[in-house]
Amino acid sequence: MSAIIDYSDVQGVVRYGYGQLPAACFLLLQIKNPAAARSWLRTAPVTNATAVAPPPQYAMQVAFSSEGLDVIGLPRQILEKFSPEFISGMAGEESRSRRLGDAGANAPAQWHWGGGPEKMPHLLVMLYAQAGALEHWQKAVQNDFWHDAFTLLRCLPTENLSDTEPFGFKDGISQPQLDWEQMKQLPGDQVEYSNLAALGEFLLGYPNEYGKYSDRPLLPSGDDRSAGLLPAAEDSDQRDLGRNGSYLVLRQLEQDVAGFWSFLDRQTGGNIADQTKLAEAMVGRRMNGEPLVPLLDRGLTRSDQAAKYDTTLNAFTYESDSDGTRCPFGAHIRRVNPRNGDLPYGTQGWFQRLMRTLGFHRKSFRDDLISSTRFHRLLRRGRAYGSALSRAQALSGSVDGQERGIYFVCVNANIARQFEFVQNAWVMATKFDGLSGESDAIVGNRQPIPGCPVTGAFSIPQQAGLPRRMHDLPQFVTVRGGGYFFLPSIRALWYIATLGD
Repeated sequence: MSAIIDYSDVQGVVRYGYGQLPAACFLLLQIKNPAAARSWLRTAPVTNATAVAPPPQYAMQVAFSSEGLDVIGLPRQILEKFSPEFISGMAGEESRSRRLGDAGANAPAQWHWGGGPEKMPHLLVMLYAQAGALEHWQKAVQNDFWHDAFTLLRCLPTENLSDTEPFGFKDGISQPQLDWEQMKQLPGDQVEYSNLAALGEFLLGYPNEYGKYSDRPLLPSGDDRSAGLLPAAEDSDQRDLGRNGSYLVLRQLEQDVAGFWSFLDRQTGGNIADQTKLAEAMVGRRMNGEPLVPLLDRGLTRSDQAAKYDTTLNAFTYESDSDGTRCPFGAHIRRVNPRNGDLPYGTQGWFQRLMRTLGFHRKSFRDDLISSTRFHRLLRRGRAYGSALSRAQALSGSVDGQERGIYFVCVNANIARQFEFVQNAWVMATKFDGLSGESDAIVGNRQPIPGCPVTGAFSIPQQAGLPRRMHDLPQFVTVRGGGYFFLPSIRALWYIATLGD
């Protein structure tokens, strides 16, 4: 029997994106006094995921880096039970940086924060508020313990761009639908693409798409301090420090808006309509958010459409575009969410499933080139920063020099299989879906890699003739900081806050 979700134990950002709270900032803190930090944590007004009416006017979320858990006093033998990638950190290994595309201008040594011990935050405090109320809210959470406990490493301010990212595209459309009711049969296969994802893909302590539990610290039930934690679902004799928590990935991505539109201007000879068309091909959506492939194509079953898609603009697959002539194979949204199932498109009935499982009746040689999407979904909770810069301003030559971009935030229960896989195998891969010499047209770093000296191409298949292929794409997005964080449950926050007792 599936466990009932205690929303009061889950930090609210997992369930809600706080879109109704347009003002936000992310505080990166280092702990200078662990005892004072624990005292602040005991009274911190962390917002849980319980539905309230009207919605809250303010919200606060708290997450720890592995360094932060160490400094605040979590015993080393418990810390070592977290996932290896969380313990190592986003910039902790040269090989990880290479896999993530953090080379060249993206190298951690050049980051504003997170690239070394002196720039590594211990604590991430995410504040959300109604317009005009953020400063008041920030002062309210800084109680008597705050200044004794923390040093402010960096404040990451956000900008309300009305659900539009700095390049001008509607953003935040495609999100997985979490199976809060735990109705999915796990483990099981997913013949066709579905937007419904197992809860354990995003919350620790619940079965994931494999029907397994992600690694997290389990503590002996005889420990008095752990008595307040919930028992582990797979072993009731142990207490689960991770349950109802998750891992949170934060990356600061600067976007070169002027460079993006100037490149397109050169490619199209100044034709505004062609600029837009080319930009949309690189992203995979029109600027208003509409996909380049038809909505509700024949790969969908209308009867269970509600269970598969959460918004109208999300109701599509790529079955009707097997040649990539509508949405290029290397388009950004096709890379980060290929929208495929466990078997090639068009599998209906047991005989067809058998034939396709054996490799027959494939529509395209690409059918077997991409891992099943359901094992690699990300729950995004990012925000834009920096003021808006219109295309006309970007092309005018009078750019203000202000930094602008996206704070990419995602929640996932397995950093390696979700965030790192998407970033390495799909976004930065130069041979994604049978391509050659192409990294992501929007966020690729264009750095040469062993066996592939060219990574800055972008091809657009044509209905007749050879694909149109562009070369020497500049780097439009640069990493300015990043880190992996543990987003604890409310019970786990209290456990951490009482470590010194």
